[in-house]
Amino acid sequence: MHYSKIFVYCICIENLSAGEDVISSILGNKTIKQQSTDNGSNQPFKFSYDDTHVKVKDGGWARQITNKHLSRSVEIAGVNMKLFKGAYRELHWHKEAEWSYILDGKCKTTVFDPQGNISVNYLAKGDIWFFPSGFPHSIQGLEDNGCEFLLIFDSGDFSEDSTFLLTDWLVHTPRNILSKNFNGTDVSFVKSFPNTGKFIFPGKITDDKDFPTNNSYVYNLTLQPPKIFPGGEVKIVDVNNFPISTTVSFAHVIIKKNSIRELHWHPNVDEWTIFIKGTSMMTIFEAEGIARTNIYTSGSVAVVPKDMGHYIENVGDEEVELLEIFRSPYYSEFSLGQWLANLPKQIVIDHLNLNDTNFLQSLNKNKIPLKKEL
Repeated sequence: MHYSKIFVYCICIENLSAGEDVISSILGNKTIKQQSTDNGSNQPFKFSYDDTHVKVKDGGWARQITNKHLSRSVEIAGVNMKLFKGAYRELHWHKEAEWSYILDGKCKTTVFDPQGNISVNYLAKGDIWFFPSGFPHSIQGLEDNGCEFLLIFDSGDFSEDSTFLLTDWLVHTPRNILSKNFNGTDVSFVKSFPNTGKFIFPGKITDDKDFPTNNSYVYNLTLQPPKIFPGGEVKIVDVNNFPISTTVSFAHVIIKKNSIRELHWHPNVDEWTIFIKGTSMMTIFEAEGIARTNIYTSGSVAVVPKDMGHYIENVGDEEVELLEIFRSPYYSEFSLGQWLANLPKQIVIDHLNLNDTNFLQSLNKNKIPLKKEL
């Protein structure tokens, strides 16, 4: 995924009449209809990787979104990283668990467990890995295109700068202690390390397929059949089908043209959404008469606090692809339409002042998360 800089000109209008259908804003040279029901203002829900600092190294680059960039992002932080062919994300570990989705290319990972077992895995576009908190690991880009991926950490104040790097620790340990630790071996090579660790650096690709592989750390999303709906498709991954991922669950969502991700909310945790492809409009209902609408394109991130109602509309000319990510072992949501369909009919009639049954007949007792314009 290669994000491009997009300038968005926004018009904020409060307290519009409910009879007005839309207002317009400009996205590049494309007119986007924006909801007149948007009202009020509060902390922002949106940030883009295009607006973050890019940490560039010889072997690749990284950029992150944490609660320092998006104050609502208290449960999750995200890093977008690219490793060129042969380049490593240095051997390291961190206090947070690490979940990753490969956006493009191929890579090799290593992970070491407390029982002394090493695992080497080869992954490609659409694959996922999960490394528990404290488990040391590494990543290496493979083939000509290297590898680009999204990293998710189960704490909003995580920072790539605060990871425990192998070379950084060695630089900050006296040489005589290192020599004793490694059985009297010469450790003069430490002098060549930068004071802040190597982080991302070029390396040599070797065939390590004879090393043990532990598939419990990885999940191949491309092999999972999607659930198909009129407005698109969805794949859900949580501890039910990826047991090691005890702190992160997610949904991979495709929204067709002229379709919506239905009105819904999540009762357990915040939603951290990354938009991979297409142009979307999301409206979030905060209660107290406040609703916020934003336009999202490739590289945009949205945070929806738990229990806040929201929907996503595909307003572009192509499919929308996104990931809904949660700091929870389980995926959970409520559908507005399904809730109303399962209530006693008279309760719905009285609440909505219904004079006919057409609305009631449109409701479905089964959840339809992706709906297409009729």
